[in-house]
Amino acid sequence: MSKKPTSQKKDAAHKAVFILKDKDELVKDKGSGVHHYGDSFICATDGSGHATPGNKSPLEILVDASEGFIPLWAKNQVLRWTFDELSVSYFKHPEALKNYVRELLGEALLHWGDAAPIRFSENADNSDFQIDLRQSDNCNAHGCVLASAFFPDSGRHQLVVYPKMFGLRRKEQVETMMHELGHVFGLRHFFAKISEAAWPAKIFGDHKPFSIMNYGSKSVLTHEDKRDLKELYEMAWRGDLIEINGTRIHFVTPFHAMGIT
Repeated sequence: MSKKPTSQKKDAAHKAVFILKDKDELVKDKGSGVHHYGDSFICATDGSGHATPGNKSPLEILVDASEGFIPLWAKNQVLRWTFDELSVSYFKHPEALKNYVRELLGEALLHWGDAAPIRFSENADNSDFQIDLRQSDNCNAHGCVLASAFFPDSGRHQLVVYPKMFGLRRKEQVETMMHELGHVFGLRHFFAKISEAAWPAKIFGDHKPFSIMNYGSKSVLTHEDKRDLKELYEMAWRGDLIEINGTRIHFVTPFHAMGIT
């Protein structure tokens, strides 16, 4: 009997990581606290916020201004994160799945490099956000959501990943995670000024269509993405930049650093 090629074995092992538990397993787990809950892909992160009046003329990297100010992370902060164990419990191989997601997150952070304004630590103690691995997709007439994240603030949050993302090529999965991290750093979608005007954004740096904060073939991490993000934070932390187009910058710290238990 001929042996299966190594690449096929790896592909089979990869797919096995995302197998959900069957109904009998879910019924058995119920007593332990488990509860049910095209080509066009969507990030749902920008679909939230509060509209503010007086959209001012844009100048260039889009930053969130949906609360009437621009939230940026204070200097030398660490975001504590953990997995939503309830969501992971639906999968047959939860530890393998968690290891896979850890690798994606780590690889995405490596791509951002020293432009990342905040550090990350897997720490379930008073965590700032959970990674929620959904068991079913979130699709509508416009396409399917791959993932959603959050913008800088002192609350507790979720970084949600849908099964659709795991069906992409590995490179696209990493790019999706890089995109979501961009939101965590405070960045909006490239097209936010046009199609997401209800949640105001301001522009800083080079506003070019090829950006990790865009969609499709134009969603690539560029030198300008990293340069502008790094410059934005360095100028703000030094006090050289206190507003962008009349909207003030406000520094925030993670939930765990607020002394809340």
